[in-house]
Amino acid sequence: MPLFKRGQEATNDTDNGYTHDDTVAVHQPFGERLYASSAKVGKKLVDYDATEANRLGVPYVSSKDWLGDVFRHPGRKAADYFDALFPFTKWILSYNTQWLIGDLIAGITVGLVVVPQSLSYATLATVPPEFGLYSSFVGVAIYAFFATSKDVTIGPVAVMSLQTANVIRDVTGKAGNIYKPEVIASALAFICGVVTLGIGLLRLGWIVEFIPAPAVSGFMTGSAITIAVGQVPKLMGISGVKTNGPATYHIIIETLKGLPRTQIDAAFGLCTLFFLYFVRWLMNFIPRRKPTWARACFFISVLRSAFIIIILTAAAYGWLHRLPQKNPAKPKYPISLIGAVPAGFKHIGQPYLSSQLFSDMAGEIPASVIVLLLEHIAISKSFGRLNGYKINPNQELVAIGVTNLIGPAFGGYAATGSFSRTAIKAKSGVRTPLAGWITAIVVVIALYAVAGGFYWIPNAVLSAVIIHAVGDLIAPPAVLYRFWLVSPFEFFIWWGSVLATIFASVEIGVYVAVAASAALLLVRIARPRGRWLGRVRIHYGTSTEGPNQEVGHRDVYVPLDDKDGMRDPSVHVEAPPPGVLIYRFEEAFTYPNANYLTEMILDRIKSETRPFKAIKYARHGDRPWNDPGPVNPSIAWAARKITCGFGGRKMQEGIEDAKRAAAGEIDDPRPVLRAIIFDCSSVSNVDTTSVQSLADVRSAVERYVGGQVEFHFVSITSPWIRRGLLAAGFGTGEANSHVTEIAPVVSQHDRIHVHNEQRILQERQEKAQKDDIEANILPTVGRNTDQIKKVEFDSDSDVKDSSASSSINNGRTKRTGADYDPTEGAGGNSVVSVPVIWNHDLTPFFHLDISTALAAATGKADW
Repeated sequence: MPLFKRGQEATNDTDNGYTHDDTVAVHQPFGERLYASSAKVGKKLVDYDATEANRLGVPYVSSKDWLGDVFRHPGRKAADYFDALFPFTKWILSYNTQWLIGDLIAGITVGLVVVPQSLSYATLATVPPEFGLYSSFVGVAIYAFFATSKDVTIGPVAVMSLQTANVIRDVTGKAGNIYKPEVIASALAFICGVVTLGIGLLRLGWIVEFIPAPAVSGFMTGSAITIAVGQVPKLMGISGVKTNGPATYHIIIETLKGLPRTQIDAAFGLCTLFFLYFVRWLMNFIPRRKPTWARACFFISVLRSAFIIIILTAAAYGWLHRLPQKNPAKPKYPISLIGAVPAGFKHIGQPYLSSQLFSDMAGEIPASVIVLLLEHIAISKSFGRLNGYKINPNQELVAIGVTNLIGPAFGGYAATGSFSRTAIKAKSGVRTPLAGWITAIVVVIALYAVAGGFYWIPNAVLSAVIIHAVGDLIAPPAVLYRFWLVSPFEFFIWWGSVLATIFASVEIGVYVAVAASAALLLVRIARPRGRWLGRVRIHYGTSTEGPNQEVGHRDVYVPLDDKDGMRDPSVHVEAPPPGVLIYRFEEAFTYPNANYLTEMILDRIKSETRPFKAIKYARHGDRPWNDPGPVNPSIAWAARKITCGFGGRKMQEGIEDAKRAAAGEIDDPRPVLRAIIFDCSSVSNVDTTSVQSLADVRSAVERYVGGQVEFHFVSITSPWIRRGLLAAGFGTGEANSHVTEIAPVVSQHDRIHVHNEQRILQERQEKAQKDDIEANILPTVGRNTDQIKKVEFDSDSDVKDSSASSSINNGRTKRTGADYDPTEGAGGNSVVSVPVIWNHDLTPFFHLDISTALAAATGKADW
């Protein structure tokens, strides 16, 4: 039963003049009357009944559904959250002897590698060597509790050590020598741990995904080159070259100038470097000839750094300790040595933390945190893919955060995942993260048992170890070529990151990588791809002729143009019927690209279709500025005089063409637009700006055409997209009585002027159409032009006929019994109760596929 306006059906059936509605209202409880009045006022304030979908009763997903989905099972979600913080509980109870053997081998192997690397990286970070061992111990011991990767080894790394050295240099430059280098390094580790732990606990690890792999590779390559170049003076024994501060190219120039000052350190350094690369090559070559020796060759290759350090340290001791010294308390040797390394944990205690110290290093904290995040997440994801398990980025950030919070209490500095040690650990046959405890035991033994022997390690040998280690971080040419093949833009991002790191600093390299990646992402969002589609009919069937031969076809919709060369030139693409356009979104339709896409759509419409009929104006001055019409002859004559006749012929031709077009003498073969179909299968979401832009397109198109144009939508995958389109008046097929304003610029009080202009324009268009109706310029034969009967009711009335509203509500009362499934289309465990409905009687312009949309637009099953 249709709803009527107040007073149409009511009669004075009482002596005191009350209507039937008012009598019912008087007997309603106060609470119900208050709720009804509040609902009526609220609907009036938000202009509820101005939305066609609300008036027609079209169902769509509600905010209550969304809130129910977000806050569903809060207790279970909280339990899962705390359970995820300690992943070791999922495997520790299944630990067995076979796992223990694998972890012992891997833990000892990594321990023999991490000790010399930790000493080397500590010198790179400009802190005493023992602080590298402290960081290594805490990293491998803590990570086992929070790890979601069995392979990753946390500890000092080259890039973070270089960043720590830069922070120490900057803070010392601001505050002088108030703070020791190790104090600054520990404070940096603590604040980075706080930030990283916060990101992990808040489950914001997805922000790392915004930086692509080429940007990370470029930054790592630039950092590796910077580190290697900075170690060359120590490798050669060249004094007087400042390696901490100047840009990389300055260090290269100064090193070349200082080559005549090369010392005997070069013998130790170059021999070490040659030995490391030769053994690695030999241990890779032998397994190709003798595959059975592959396991032994791997362990020999892994232990080559420890082996050469032991040999050359023993050689240095045998040579240097016999040399006579004038001052035994401060001996001088012909080569540079590490010096004394105290045994045990001599620096356990509360780290020095002050607001002034944090203020001095504040500018370096963002770059330091980014280095920690990028390197660790890149490592853990890579080895997770290689070894068939999935890491949790948020939990990995928690692990890094806890490590760097506890590390300063032991004297450690900033630590993160190591590329080289992780690869060694994976190849050693590690079974669980518990192998980190075995490595921690090896580090403790080194601290207490052999700390005295560290004194005689030549610095040139450690520099060779560092250069050899960071060489693996440099991307080889094959990787760059693949970057170029996949994405040339990311190839240039790689080069930008490398050059910024080399010619500026590590911090600038980090920021260039992040900024370039963000810029590329924004450009791709703001300038998405989209295609105008046509049809390719594919025939199929049996190859044998006869009564049982089966022949059929299916339609595939592909881009009309072939600018990318993705289509066989022999395949013919059939354009849509005259007056119908099909557009496929290939990205999300949101505010950064809304204007770009709508302008492109309007340009295509105006180039492929013609206006219905030009509006005739009584005087030339009545025309709007954006439709000026023919050129003023007086102005054209003056322009020819000023320009000495330049362009006069072209201007005259334009004047004549404009006059003939205004007189209707030019025959425009283009069709009038009848319908436009949007393929939304790739649209994941819309927003207010994009929906408003689409509503503006509809208004502009209807002005251009001089009548209503059907907007069909295909393959809407989200109920929220459907809700947004319904809010703008799409999908129902109803002609809006005013311009839809989702995000109005003018106030609602001023909107009446817009309505008046629209009404005047509509009256002009209707008058212009009267002369052409008989000619059927807008073809309607065979088209489905039946519109849903408009339901009218007074927006001030809170009384609606229940039978009418229920008959319109998504057909829910009609679809009852065995055929009705209230969760249909909701998808899995979602609590959203309103499914995405195609071809519903209340939303006839929402379709499942393009073929049904074309059939609805043309009124034909085929064309």
